[in-house]
Amino acid sequence: MRNLIVLATVLSVMGLAFWAYRENYRTQSALGEMKTLQRDIATLREGLGVLKAEWAYLNRPDRLRELTNLNFERLALLPLQPSQFGSVAQVAFPAAPLPPILEPVDTIGDLSEAKP
Repeated sequence: MRNLIVLATVLSVMGLAFWAYRENYRTQSALGEMKTLQRDIATLREGLGVLKAEWAYLNRPDRLRELTNLNFERLALLPLQPSQFGSVAQVAFPAAPLPPILEPVDTIGDLSEAKP
């Protein structure tokens, strides 16, 4: 009986050691993947910052004004006037919802009362 308990204990320790070994390598793999993802995120954020800077550079008001003046004949862009905007009275708002029916009325009547 004593040998059986010792054998069971040794097998349990070996099983736990194998489990710990596998979990250690799984954890290391997950950490490596996380570092790769963080590196990719940092690269994408840097690229996004560059794109935002380029967008701000290209949308400078003086540059856009100059491009508009250069291409006036082709684009025929004119400054906006207040008369080009609509008024609030021209906006089509949705109709008000109908109130709920609280006391319905039967308009058909009972068929047994109908005369032939």
